[in-house]
Formats: sequence, C-alpha cells, structure tokens
Amino acid sequence: MTSFTRRTVLAASAAFAVLGAVSAAHAEDVTLNIGWQQIVEPSRVPQADGAYEKATGAKINWQKFDGGADVIAAVAAGSVDIGYVGSSPLTAAASRELPIETIYVVGLIGPSEALAAKGVEKPEDLIGKKIATPFVSTAHYSLLTALKHWNIDPKQLQILNLRPPEIAAAWERGDIDGAYVWDPVLAEIKKTAKVVATSSDVATWGGPTFDAWIVRKEFAEAHPDVVTAFVKVTGEAYASYRSDPAKWDAKSPEAEKIARLTGAKQDEVPELLKGYYFPKLDEQAGADLLGGGTVKAVTATAAFLKEQGKIPSVLADYGPYVSTRWVTQALAAK
Repeated sequence: MTSFTRRTVLAASAAFAVLGAVSAAHAEDVTLNIGWQQIVEPSRVPQADGAYEKATGAKINWQKFDGGADVIAAVAAGSVDIGYVGSSPLTAAASRELPIETIYVVGLIGPSEALAAKGVEKPEDLIGKKIATPFVSTAHYSLLTALKHWNIDPKQLQILNLRPPEIAAAWERGDIDGAYVWDPVLAEIKKTAKVVATSSDVATWGGPTFDAWIVRKEFAEAHPDVVTAFVKVTGEAYASYRSDPAKWDAKSPEAEKIARLTGAKQDEVPELLKGYYFPKLDEQAGADLLGGGTVKAVTATAAFLKEQGKIPSVLADYGPYVSTRWVTQALAAK
C-alpha cells in the first residue's frame, strides 16, 4: 500500500478555494481509502504528485489491488471508499446490488487489453491451450466474448484464474500458453507471443469494455465535496493528456511518474497510453458515457455474465449504479 501524508489546514483551505465547499474542519476529519490498480493511465500523475490530497484536504490511504474483483470485495467490506474497476466487476457488483455509484469512466479499453498466445495462428488453435486471465475482470469478459464469437466452447480450453503478477510469473516459467490480460503485463507477453484479439476487436463483436472509478454511496453522501474534488482532479489529468499527448513522451516527468507507480517501463508508457480512449470531464455526462451509454454497456454485460453463469440474475435497471452528479458538480466547480 502506498500512503501519502495528510495535508494541513492550509491544504484544506486550498481545496475550499477551488471548490468553494470544503471546510478545513471537515477535511481534517476525513480519511479517504482509495483502491487503485497498476493501470497505465493519466490519473497516476496526480496520484504521484499528491494532488488528490491537496484538492480533497483528506488523508488518503492508497491501497493497491491486482484486479477489479478484489477492489469490489474491499468496497463491499467497507475498507475502500473509491475504487478503480473494470466494467465486468462493476456489473457483477451492481447485479448483486452493492451500494455503489460509477463516478468517472476512466478509459474505453482498446489494444491495452488483449489475448496473446504462443503457437496460435488462428482462433481454433486455442483449443487445448492453457490460457490465463483474472476471473470476473474485463479481460475475462472479453475472452469469453471472443470465444463465443469464434464458436469455441470455453471448456475446450484450460482457462486459469490468475492475477496479472501471477500471469507474468507463469508466462516466465512457461506454465501457460497465453493470457488475456492488460498492460504492462500484456506488453511483456506480446514480445514473444502472437496477439489473437484485442479488446478493440471484441468491442466490434458486441462486447465493449471500460474502466471506471466507483464510490460507496454511503461515503459519497457523507462527503460529497471530497468526491467532487476527486473527480475534478481526475478530469484535469485527462484534459492534460488529451490536450497534448506528444508532451507525455518517454522522457517526460509524466511518463516517469506513471512508470514508477505502475511498474511499466518508462520508454513504453507513451505507447501504452494509446491503448485506451480517455474521456475528458466535459464528455462524461454525455449520452455515450454516464448519461446513458454506460448503463447500456453494463446492462449488456450483465446479460452476458448471466448467460455464462457468472451472476445469478440481471437487474431491471442499472441506472442507480451510474451517476452524472459528480462530473456535473466538478465541471461547475471550475
């Protein structure tokens, strides 16, 4: 776990100046537990800089997880307030009516997640292979979607439930033939394996995936200004990257900070960032994302997970688990 020191009353006052809502006394009492993953994306920069602490005025405990299912378990236990998850674990959590809200769509997943394997020239060559993926992750969902598209029964493969660090170790030992996983582990596997399909391909086959920040509803209602400040900082990081991606080159301080937190190689960070589409703050509430598209994507994912026996039932409405409130307030706070 990485932990940053809580800022003093001056930092809380700075947050008040930005948002016009957070009081020093209030911020002094807030501890924000954030569950994050080592994904290469722009909000790693403010995380490294301590910008979230400054904006929220809260004490932040950064807890690193290897997969969204683990983040969801921590949210359910109340040990994580804001968490980074993929659309599949988000859908599974909502389907079990965990009291959460999606507050920011981090990235629409493309080539940054993929199925790569050795000894495979065409999809049918996957039959009989040992393929690893973190279960109930976006990668797992994409793997199952791809197999369905190819008319391959998952039982014809040996699908192993491994977290990214475990996948990296298993690949190094030669224990697996391939994996559906994300960067930076994917980047290492691709050096000696063939990419069979990416999540961009899977999206065209009817299985789009995304990553998102979620919040426990209880925490959000108790500390709305903290959540708004968190969303605002995240949006600023995305706007910085989108305004000039070339600036985030291999020698940039941004690449250094992302590499330091994620374990990715610094010279590979610019290319890894291209594996996602990162929506800016002013895009979030639109019909394609939190304003409609996210609910549709979660609903479609739920139907597939139910078909695969991964969740017991599908909700009639996933709207309560997606909110435009926080991005709207963050925009108004500019």
